[in-house]
Amino acid sequence: MTNTPLTHVDETGAARMVDVSSKHVSSRQATAAGEVRTTPAVIDLLRRDALPKGDALAVARVAAIMGAKRTPDLVPLCHPIALHGVTVQLKLGESAVHIEVTTKTADRTGVEMEALTAVAAAGLALVDMVKAVDPAASIEAVRVLRKEGGKTGLWERPE
Repeated sequence: MTNTPLTHVDETGAARMVDVSSKHVSSRQATAAGEVRTTPAVIDLLRRDALPKGDALAVARVAAIMGAKRTPDLVPLCHPIALHGVTVQLKLGESAVHIEVTTKTADRTGVEMEALTAVAAAGLALVDMVKAVDPAASIEAVRVLRKEGGKTGLWERPE
């Protein structure tokens, strides 16, 4: 641990939203990923668009975009920023749906939380859509893969 002061608490220890007004506007992007673990039978249903509740992948895409847009309503100290792009990729594996979301903005703070929230929202929507056929489906490994922009520049998750 470093002795760097915490940015989201004031001198009394109370939570606060960081003032980013003096930061420069710059192009920023973040990519997050996660997966919904399920059964091969559910993956087969997804491939055939045969789930009882309907097109789960389409619902998950919309949920991801909505989640990204609503991030500051869900994450207490997150700044509301203008999103300029949200890209959602859903890939079917043998027993998982792999979710990857990239968010973009030109603003004073990053978009990692929007990407993470989008992945979680897509995962929640998928679990809701498949729970009738797999009540044990789970969301796993939600994480930031890459972020760029601002004064820190490029960061990529080490393998």
